[in-house]
Amino acid sequence: MALGFLCIILLGAMLLSLPAAARDGEPTRFFDALFTATSATCVTGLVTLDTATHWSGFGHAVILLLIQVGGLGFMTLASIASFLLRRTFTLRERMVMSAGLNLTENAGIVRLTRRVLFGTIAFESVGAVVLACRFVPRFGAWKGIKMGIFHSVSAFCNAGFDLMGTPDVQFPSVTGYISDPVVNLTLMALIVIGGLGFFVWGDVYDNRRHPHRLRLHTKLVLTTTGVLLAIGFLMTLVFEWSNPGTLGPLKTGDKLLAAAFQSVTLRTAGFNTIDQAALSGPSQAVACFLMLIGGSPGSTAGGIKTVTAAVLLLTTLSALRGRTTVSAFGRTIASRGVMNAVTMLVVGVVTSLAGACAISYWEAAPFHQCLFEAISAFGTVGLSMGLTPTLGLASRLVLVLLMYLGRVGILTLGVAVLMRHREPPKMHYPEGQVMVG
Repeated sequence: MALGFLCIILLGAMLLSLPAAARDGEPTRFFDALFTATSATCVTGLVTLDTATHWSGFGHAVILLLIQVGGLGFMTLASIASFLLRRTFTLRERMVMSAGLNLTENAGIVRLTRRVLFGTIAFESVGAVVLACRFVPRFGAWKGIKMGIFHSVSAFCNAGFDLMGTPDVQFPSVTGYISDPVVNLTLMALIVIGGLGFFVWGDVYDNRRHPHRLRLHTKLVLTTTGVLLAIGFLMTLVFEWSNPGTLGPLKTGDKLLAAAFQSVTLRTAGFNTIDQAALSGPSQAVACFLMLIGGSPGSTAGGIKTVTAAVLLLTTLSALRGRTTVSAFGRTIASRGVMNAVTMLVVGVVTSLAGACAISYWEAAPFHQCLFEAISAFGTVGLSMGLTPTLGLASRLVLVLLMYLGRVGILTLGVAVLMRHREPPKMHYPEGQVMVG
């Protein structure tokens, strides 16, 4: 999976380097094409070139394809292709499909893959129709339909790429629709659904009449997602209510809508209706916290994931209560899950900080801006304080690496590099005691 994403990124970079991919008909510098291809495949949304004004129709098609492949995962798409050809899946193929969806078991994987296919088509189609109804009156039939499809796929895959830029105003995202409830609510719905995870879809559908039968993973995802969305919404209102650069000039209803959109987009979406560079210090801290957590396992989103955050919180509460096991919703969480959660947190924080330090050193830029961009890249969010387009080559390569790590996954890459042979340990050491705290 790690090598597969790398190959797709390189192929996308070569296609975007072609003269036909640029609006002016000139070849795009390879490193700009590589950055864009990485951002699209890793469904991030950070860009060094304005998507609408620099790339041609062919370039937009390549970016959209990379977003779709990156959002679903190339393994899932390969499985869907086999499904459409009516091939029989071998045990090995079922294991590969499970890995592509970040699942730990193979049971029902073919049925889940079908749901991923039909669910993705259904959600993106509905989103495209609704958005086109708003875009066609402003941009005309052809361009309005194209923009509806592009933004629907980009939102569902949590990519954050947009086609709103003009020669006079570049990198605007969807700031022009800050007061439009239809555009805002449609994008928010697509972002949340795409970020919940394919497994959650199937579990909710199977137990729609018996919610109490939902699996532990689904309950943790839904609960944590709801709590994080509420935190982001309330904190944005509190810290930005009177900020003249963000919510200050808006009416009360528009403030509520913009705060809700800001909370949702921090779930690794990358669209923005308010200027991220104008956020207050506390709001930037909240944004970094939520971007680092990101979406849910097995979804189109990145970050250390919602379940990781939930397991870490539950572990902390158990430790404070003097317990040696971690439980939730009447189930004990396996020790391996706790170890994975701690690993995700430590590596995610260390990687983001290291990236921010490197960028700050090379660019002599304020550290808080560098940290915001680094976490946005690692969490495959795509929100920017305006620093990314101004970065030099070395700093852009740092962001490319962070986006790749965030999308492929720390544990996936670690297993690929460090655990090629999963053999049980040949010896067990006696237990020792350490002093912590």
